[in-house]
Amino acid sequence: MIFKRLLGKFLVWRIRHLSIKNFVILLAGVIGVIGGLAAVTLKGTVHLIQSGLLSLNLSFAYIFFPVVGILITAIIAKYVLKERLGHGVTYILYAISKKSSIIKRIKMYSRMITSAITVGFGGSVGLEAPIVVTGSAIGSNIGRLMHLNYRQRTLMIGCGAAAAISGIFNSPVAGVIFSIEVILSEVTIGAFIPLLIASVLGSLISMLFSGDDVLFSFNLTDPFLTNDFLFYLLLGAICGLVAYYFTNTTLFAERLVSKIKQPIIKALVGGLALGVLILVFNPLYGEGYNTIKLILNDEASSVFSQSEFLSGFSDPWAIVAFALLVLLLKPFATGFTIGAGGNGGIFAPSLFIGGITGFLFASVNNLLELGKTISVSNFTLVGMCGVMSGVLHAPLTAIFLIAEITSGYTLFLPLMLVSAIAYSTNSYFQKHSFYTSKLIESGDLIQYDKDKQLLSLMNISKLIEKDLLTIHPERKLDDLVDLVKKSKRNIFPVVDENNVLKGIITLDDIREIMFDKESQKNVIVGTLMHKPPETVSSKENMQQVMGKFEKTGAWNLPVIDNDEYVGIVSKSRIFNTYRTKLKRQNKE
Repeated sequence: MIFKRLLGKFLVWRIRHLSIKNFVILLAGVIGVIGGLAAVTLKGTVHLIQSGLLSLNLSFAYIFFPVVGILITAIIAKYVLKERLGHGVTYILYAISKKSSIIKRIKMYSRMITSAITVGFGGSVGLEAPIVVTGSAIGSNIGRLMHLNYRQRTLMIGCGAAAAISGIFNSPVAGVIFSIEVILSEVTIGAFIPLLIASVLGSLISMLFSGDDVLFSFNLTDPFLTNDFLFYLLLGAICGLVAYYFTNTTLFAERLVSKIKQPIIKALVGGLALGVLILVFNPLYGEGYNTIKLILNDEASSVFSQSEFLSGFSDPWAIVAFALLVLLLKPFATGFTIGAGGNGGIFAPSLFIGGITGFLFASVNNLLELGKTISVSNFTLVGMCGVMSGVLHAPLTAIFLIAEITSGYTLFLPLMLVSAIAYSTNSYFQKHSFYTSKLIESGDLIQYDKDKQLLSLMNISKLIEKDLLTIHPERKLDDLVDLVKKSKRNIFPVVDENNVLKGIITLDDIREIMFDKESQKNVIVGTLMHKPPETVSSKENMQQVMGKFEKTGAWNLPVIDNDEYVGIVSKSRIFNTYRTKLKRQNKE
């Protein structure tokens, strides 16, 4: 009560002394600081768990670590947090599209807890999506607390996501671009300032508490050569195909494990499958950034020394074969982790598999001695950009992320080229990104169509009109006339004793005989009714409902749920609601 009273006084003071524009900027700064602290906390926790496990020096422990981590995560999620894990960014997009940008408070910390355990114990996923969920939830709930409207809450979600990405990579520009490309469907010039503030503060907080301890960074050693242009062009097309393979294989592996319904058994089976892969292919352990760093530092051969079974190999072609197997198996490792009940995202795996793609491309070319030696480190970095662009359908985010983590724009031209080619190649096979495909297919997310976006915000169950008087088909016309006298409507649903709709009667159907005394006594209602041109369900979305209205040309359609009559939905009420929402959105 005290908090609510103080909050009320603060909000009154704000209205009197602070414009909403400046208030939103202030809140963006607060969200940036909290988002940065969340990123630092998550990174520190994961590193602490990983260093503690590795200090045990157990030869075959890799097969057990993921099982334990996924099992603990599944138990905490089901019995403590009591929430269903999944792809975090997809959840954020769903909340913006269908939940008025309202994200549950538990998301402000639940994904941090579960992802720290999953990744810390070797789950083959990334921390980026969980921290984006955390930052977005912080933004949403601060927006709700401060009584912001839908559009302003959505902007606060974007600020939280920008701060999260900026804090975890120390890359403020990539944080802003990610928020614009992936989270927010539309951005005005005025929205840039809050996003910039949140992203910069998230990065500053991360630098203040973590220093140079970021998830991934590399200083370029090789220059960009313009005569490598054709090689980058080919790499872009390959990255697009690899992104397609990664997306579909990850989802396949996830579905495969998800078929097991019992959570504990599912965690054990998926965790053991992941553990076996990691035991033979050590780079699949965790996010995989350490492997990419070794490749960039020309220490690819040392990757073998970390494997219990392959430490004796040193032939360059053996390294290439090993890297190819890692590339092919990484999507399975990621899918097993998520499907078994672990928590993490596909952001880091897409960067990892992109780095391996670039490494393979450059290594094979150099080993074949085709007349042109190319930089392994440069192509590894550009490959990371290409696959990430294809998987996330976020080419600008991929470009600026790699540019920032390499502390320069030396590779900016090849990054732009490969990102564009990879995105175009992947888009030819996959119209939508990893995050949005399921939501768009189910109609829960509408992109780039303002009319459909507005319709998606309307819930048919709230538009059902239930004030119509019903009548049994065996009743006489005089009973119907009595209803006409009482009713303010000109439609009368005909239902039986089980509330099953048999037909519809309108005043036009009875106008000529309703005052005829003989007809009133002898005519049965069932002979006057007609079948409605179509029926709808309260579970249908508004696009489906409007499609039925357009197809039939009707102004009213009955709503049927579980074979029972519920009410009617009218085109006029839909139009009125649409107009109200449009005016409200324009006002906001």
